[in-house]
Amino acid sequence: MIITKEKPLEEIYAMLEPHKKILIIGCDGCFQPPRGLKQANLTAKLIQIKRKLENKGFAAKTATVLRQCDDDITVSTLRPILDDEQFDAILSLACGVGVQTVAEIYDIPVYPAQNTLFMGSKIGDEFLEKCAACGDCLLGYTGGLCPIANCAKSLVNGPCGGPIDGKCEVGEYKNQCAWIEIYKRLNSRPGGLELFMKFRTPVDYRKRSNPRKSAEEVIEIE
Repeated sequence: MIITKEKPLEEIYAMLEPHKKILIIGCDGCFQPPRGLKQANLTAKLIQIKRKLENKGFAAKTATVLRQCDDDITVSTLRPILDDEQFDAILSLACGVGVQTVAEIYDIPVYPAQNTLFMGSKIGDEFLEKCAACGDCLLGYTGGLCPIANCAKSLVNGPCGGPIDGKCEVGEYKNQCAWIEIYKRLNSRPGGLELFMKFRTPVDYRKRSNPRKSAEEVIEIE
């Protein structure tokens, strides 16, 4: 999932300052914490309260989209709303991908209500970064633990000389050294140390050079 964090309300207020009629759209997609119709309605109320206190006019309509990052779903969901009414701006509660998708479709200002942090998973009460989308997955050789995302230096051939008591020197020794954790995991499995000792070629940064594209591939099964 994509991990996001709400922008401060004051920043959202400032972005929307010139606009008087806004469409606020939630997203029911893969990002966490979720920001759907309930959160869109709450955001609309908070903005409305702010505008009333300042004696400024404001009108908003709310909706939610299954996945704002899918242009077909976004268009089919928002077309009835945007065909029926005119809006000065759109406030998107999606991740940065969803915001950009909406902005490419509609020729009106689209603003983000969230900051997009990383791709990760929920472990206990925390969201932890797990993948850097490097384009050359090493998980099959590293015990299912990504060295690109979990190592502060994104090393691919073992740890540097900085760890103390299994803790990474980056970040004041608060995080576990990714490569020590990889070693522990592989060492507990038959043949795991052979994978640990395997030399991995330097990262081919061409595979993660922005902006990346990938055409949809259709697989036929006879």
